[in-house]
Parts: sequence; C-alpha cells; structure tokens
Amino acid sequence: MKRIFLLAIVSVCCLMASAQKTPVDYVNPLMGTDSKISLSNGNTYPAIAMPWGMNFWMPQTGKIGDGWAYTYASDKIRGFKQTHQPSPWINDYGQFSLMPVTGRLKIDQDSRASWFSHKAETAKPYYYSVYLSEYDVTTEIAPTERCAYFRFTFPQTDDAHIVVDAFDRGSYIKVIPEENRIVGYTTRNSGGVPRNFRNWFIIEFDKPFAASQVWAGYKKVEDYLELKSDHVGAVVTFSTERGEKVQAKVASSFISLEQAEQNLLEIGDRTFEQVKNEGRQAWNDVLGRIRVEDEDPDRLKTFYSCFYRSVLFPRKFYEVDKSGEIVHYSPYNGEVLPGYMFTDTGFWDTFRCLFPFVNLVYPSMGEKMQEGLLNTYLESGFFPEWASPGHRGCMVGNNSASVVADAFMKNITRADAEKMYEGLLKGANSVHPRIASTGRYGYQYYNELGYVPYDVKINENAARTLEYAYDDWCIYRMGQKLGRPQEELDLYAGRSQNYRNLFDPETKLMRGKNQDGTFQSPFNPFKWGDAFTEGNSWHYTWSVFHDVQGLIDLMGGKDEFVRQLDTVFALPPIFDDSYYGGVIHEIREMEIMNMGNYAHGNQPIQHMIYLYNYAGQPWKAQYWLREVMTRLYWPTPDGYCGDEDNGQTSAWYVFTALGFYPVCPGSNEYVLGAPYFKKAVISLENGRTIEISAPKNSDENRYIKSLTVNGKKYTKNYFSHFDLLKGGKYVFDMSSAPCKERGVSESDFPYSFSREK
Repeated sequence: MKRIFLLAIVSVCCLMASAQKTPVDYVNPLMGTDSKISLSNGNTYPAIAMPWGMNFWMPQTGKIGDGWAYTYASDKIRGFKQTHQPSPWINDYGQFSLMPVTGRLKIDQDSRASWFSHKAETAKPYYYSVYLSEYDVTTEIAPTERCAYFRFTFPQTDDAHIVVDAFDRGSYIKVIPEENRIVGYTTRNSGGVPRNFRNWFIIEFDKPFAASQVWAGYKKVEDYLELKSDHVGAVVTFSTERGEKVQAKVASSFISLEQAEQNLLEIGDRTFEQVKNEGRQAWNDVLGRIRVEDEDPDRLKTFYSCFYRSVLFPRKFYEVDKSGEIVHYSPYNGEVLPGYMFTDTGFWDTFRCLFPFVNLVYPSMGEKMQEGLLNTYLESGFFPEWASPGHRGCMVGNNSASVVADAFMKNITRADAEKMYEGLLKGANSVHPRIASTGRYGYQYYNELGYVPYDVKINENAARTLEYAYDDWCIYRMGQKLGRPQEELDLYAGRSQNYRNLFDPETKLMRGKNQDGTFQSPFNPFKWGDAFTEGNSWHYTWSVFHDVQGLIDLMGGKDEFVRQLDTVFALPPIFDDSYYGGVIHEIREMEIMNMGNYAHGNQPIQHMIYLYNYAGQPWKAQYWLREVMTRLYWPTPDGYCGDEDNGQTSAWYVFTALGFYPVCPGSNEYVLGAPYFKKAVISLENGRTIEISAPKNSDENRYIKSLTVNGKKYTKNYFSHFDLLKGGKYVFDMSSAPCKERGVSESDFPYSFSREK
C-alpha cells in the first residue's frame, strides 16, 4: 500500500511539474542544427535572441565566413558571435565575437577553439550556457533586442582572458582600461550594403583589467590600445578565483557608437538574472498567444520550437534614439533616417505563410513591418524580394506584391497605401539595375508575350511566369480595394491568367515555352531547376495560388486534378539533376523522405496538399497533412526535412497544427486541414479568442467528421480572416474514417479567381 501511495504521489508531482511548464520551456533552439551543405535538417542555428530582435547571439563552431556557423556535429566552439544571419546561403553581416581563454593566450580562431559537449550545453531562446573544457570556463548569455549580457565563470588563474574578434574585411578596436571597456566596429558583410556600413559595438566589463592589448591579423600589437586594419581585435586579462564570475554588457548599433551607448540602456543597471528572467517573460508573452494541449511532450516541443522560429524573422533593423524616436540606418542609401526598418527575410519563402501568420496573430507588428517596407521603397526605389540587410540577389518572383497586398487586404497597413501601390506597379514593370531578383527580371517578355520565354537566357523562366501571374493578381486585389481605374484593374486581372500560357495539355503539367510559342523540347517533368526554381514541374505546376479552379479546368476537371495530386505521392522519388550538375540538398531531401515526389523541404509545393479542398476531397488533405506533421517534423537537431528558411517552414507547421493555412495570401481566406491537437486557443490582439477543440483527435482520428462554429454546423473548406478575428468556438468531431459527404459542394470550396462573380 505504501508503495502504491508513493507512486501516486510521484505521479501527481510529475503532473504538477508538467502543468507548470510555460510555452518557452518547450522550445528547443537546437532543432534543425544538425545540417550540412549536402543535407539540410533545417540549416538553423541556436538563435539566442528576443522575438524579432535586432541582434541575435550564437556559439560559433564554423570558421569566419562559413555560413554554417553552428553545426550540431561540431566538437569545438571558436567564439560567441553576434549574428544577423538569416540563412547559411545568404550568410552574415555585422558580426563580432567574444571568447574566453585561460592559461597561454591563444588569439586566432583555430587555436583558441575549445572542445565542448551538448551534454554540458543549455540552449533556450532567452539563455545559453556551455562549458568550455579546455579552459575550464562556463559561458552564459542572456540577450535583449539590441544587447547581450555575458557571464564567464573562470577557474583560479592569473591568465583569464577574453578575446574580442572584430572580424576581417575592415574593423576597428579600442580598449579603454579606465572604463573597463572595449569599443569598435565591424564592417564584415556578405553584400547588399553601402560603403559606409558599420556595426558599432561597446563591451563593458564589471571587473578592472589586469592587462589589455590589441591585435591585428591575430598578431599582438605592442604599445597601442587603438587599431584600425583589415582584421583587428583585443584581449583583456583578469586574475580570478575559482568560480569567480566576470560579466560583460554588450551593445551594438548600425548608426554610431553614441547610439550603441544608448542601446546599452536596454540592460542598464539590471543584473544578469534580471535580464535572463525578463527575456523569458518576453518569450512567454509572444509564444503565449497560442496555447495548445497534448499528452505527448514531443508534439508540444515541436510546436513551440517551430513557433519560436516563426517570430525571429524579419528582424528589427531600427533603433530608438535618446529622444525616444524610431530611427534606422538605411542599408539602401547609407543615411540615418526616421521610421521603422526590418530585414533578413526572403519573400520567395515567407510570403506563403510567415507574413500571413504575423498579420493574424501579431497585426501591430505587421503594421510596423509594412511601414518598414514603404521606407525600403522610398529609400531604394524598390520593395525588397530578398533583404539582408539591403537588396540581395537570391531566388525569383516579385512576391513583395503578396506581402504588401495581404496586409492591406486585412486592414493591417497604416502606411501610405497609395504610395505602396505605386511601389508594386514599379516592381511589376522594371527590374533593379544591379539586383536581378528585385523587381521582375524578364518583365519585358512577360508583359509582351504573357510569359518569360525558355530560350532567351533567363533562368528559371517558368517559375518566374507562374509567380508573376500570382503577383499580378495581388496587384489587382489591392488596386480593386483602392478604387483604381478599371482599365488598370483589367490589365492586372488579365495578366493574372498568364499561368495558362505554360500549361501543357499533353502532360497536364506546367512547361517552359519558347519565344515563338512552342513548348520547350525535350521536356522532363522530373528535371529540377532549368525552367523552375529548386524544384521540377511536378512541384511548380501547383503554383496558381489565386486560381486553383482555373487550373482544375485546364486539367479537365476535379477528378483529373485529384489524380494528378495523388500522382505526386505515388511516383517514386525520380529526379534529373543535370541543370545543377549534381544532387543539390533539396533533391536529396525529397529522395529520402519516402513520400514519392513530394518535396516538403522546399517551398514551392508546401501548399499543394491543401488543394484537395478545391476539388471536393478534403479528406485526402487531412490524411497527407497528418503524415507530413508526424513524419517530417521532430523537436531534435535533425528535426526539419529541408531548409527552415526564415520561419516559413516553421510557420507552415504552426498553421497546419491549428488546422488551417493561407494558401492564397491576399484572398483573406485560410484553407482547412485538420487540427493536430485536441485543444488550441489563439489569443488575438483585439482581446478575442479562437478556441479550437477536437477532443477525439489522434493520429488515427485524423479526419473531420463534422465541424461547428459557435454551435452552428459549418461545411466550408475554409475560414474567413475577418470571421476568425471575431473569435469563437470551433469544435471538430474527428473520426478514423474519411467523411466523404462534408466539404464536397462547390459552395464549400475556397476562393478562386475563376469563380469570382
């Protein structure tokens, strides 16, 4: 009896402990970090940061300039780096690092690197700690939006060093012993910035220096405490007792050293523990907007880890001056200007659901992002397509049209909408003079022929055509709401149908087309790249977000459309890599997932499963979405099935776990999947709540038998954005068998342009 009683007590205690967990406790920042060039399990790094923070921090395992700056398989840490990297492919800017060393001084990045173990590593969004075995030092980091608090626990030694590395390609350093400070700047970047780009920093220690020196090219420079060269840094030395903690407050600014000083006030007189705890609270405030319930802790970990990455990018690129005004350094013209600025996002990825997620759950942040986009247009003449921090040459499409239009259609935008619409027209009918991926490369052909030809030496031409057509529809939608002239609306509505020009009736797939109107030949629908972007025809054929009904009609009706959808999963993972000259990681990730030719690890096909809802077979969407969720996402270092890509792949998971997804941003609709949890509650900014209840939910009971909204039967395969904003109770009756009577009427289908009355 005693044993049973004790076991009962233990069980209750475990349950109580579990119940006390907050959303941020489930986050694993190491999810997706076990990646490499040949195979991405996320291509992430542990971002120690605040939501949308200007500066992130990370342990650096890779060499300076290596886009894979932290990889889970690494054994050594070279330093603790301030980072602004959105992805390994686009790489970093504004970076510098700190590294504790004991004993014989080691400066260069290879010799100073220390062995570490994940068993002695703690990674939380608001806190990082690791033991550096070669130096018997524990390093801890607690961030704010623009600062970080470091705490180094040293052994007993007269040679406790902190190596500050301002990185190469032009840097400056100054040691100020009487103030226990190091100041400087780094210019290292990966492109897209004006010549006057600087990231100024201040490092303030809480202990006087026993010695200090500067170095250049990893060699000590005697008799100087200030230095400017290609690659400089500093070393400060302390005498410490065992267990003594040396703390450092670090702030930076893209504007000036004086502004870095102002940013340092984010820490002010707070202790390390206060900064850590306030960071924890900030994360719980943001992640607490959505509460989910589940008996499986791994599902909670996966959800909140994805949620965490959904609110990291785009990052704030603005600062608050001493007068309390919002200001930013412009990465487009090099000036310091008033107003908001955000960066580090690629719209080819994030237009799909990351920005719609912000617009639904954090509309006040979305409003600031739109103001930042307007500032980008005013300062550069174009909206960004890939920003890091300025315009970067990456990917295709003109998907700023989607990001701008979606926010405007949802009444998020408070900026000058007419001026933003002007920017959309500019981007639709021109291309950036230096960055071909900004604006529309090939717009002359597109506007004249209705497509970008295959044979005019413009790469990925079919992908560009399909995305431009959707972008034209976005312009049409925004113009319609603004009351623009009918002639103009007709022009963009007509261009939105240009996807039809690439449809091959023989294969029922999208195909590149030559300038003379003939289709490319030979044609291999399994060929990656070439006419498409990081995918093949089987992936890109579905990129008709705004007019799925039109695509259904082209394919010969709903039955044929569904057959084509089914075929994606039924095909073996065949591919043709000849365009790349080898297997790129996106191909390999498709090949090994055992889901046929479905390539969830890359963005073009991520919405495809939801398209069953447009053809009256929503149960197939419910089946395959559950398969993707359970098979391809895990709260582990290998937990993604491809590039996480600035929050897009994570936001896909968050939306899908809630049971709906924005297939067509700009339509103000979310297409139904099925809820993943038995209960989820979304707390909206307007004070209302969306309660999603599915008490019978399980991996077996993955099908929607019936749905009520506020007690009334609901048969549609979509939710309206503005209905969701009213809040309400959404109750799903789940079943182990497909329900083939619900959501089958055309009146239940989501928006398609071809169905507009």
